[in-house]
Amino acid sequence: MSVQLNTVRKLRVHWPISAETFTRIATGEASALQLDPGVAELLNTVEQFQDLGDFGNYKHVFESGLGLEGFTCGDGAAPTLGRVGEKTVSPTFVFTTYFDAATENAVVEQFLQELVDIHPWELPVIEVTGPLTVTGGLNSKAHSGAAAS
Repeated sequence: MSVQLNTVRKLRVHWPISAETFTRIATGEASALQLDPGVAELLNTVEQFQDLGDFGNYKHVFESGLGLEGFTCGDGAAPTLGRVGEKTVSPTFVFTTYFDAATENAVVEQFLQELVDIHPWELPVIEVTGPLTVTGGLNSKAHSGAAAS
């Protein structure tokens, strides 16, 4: 089997979770992902877009991590958590997936808008990278010439 290189873009979403969900995930309880209403909504929304996490025979591929998000709300903010002028730290679920770099901008904008619409933060942290190269069988009709030799 040869290594296939594919040009992709990475999508990473930082999603606030409760301390209880954080602990349950950290101890290996994978079902906590679906028990947390916010994370469940994130995962269900992402699954609507076939372009996200499509690695040929593997669909909806994602990576996750746990972390802490820290911020101080400034004047004029309407925070979901914390208060203006106060330092706040929130347990966070970090969701990462990939999509073909040739995906049309309109499709990318559509799934980004859906994520912004369901995100509980006033200003969600959603990262989208420029093209990068990964190994694997990312499925794409528009990207059939991406394999490196």
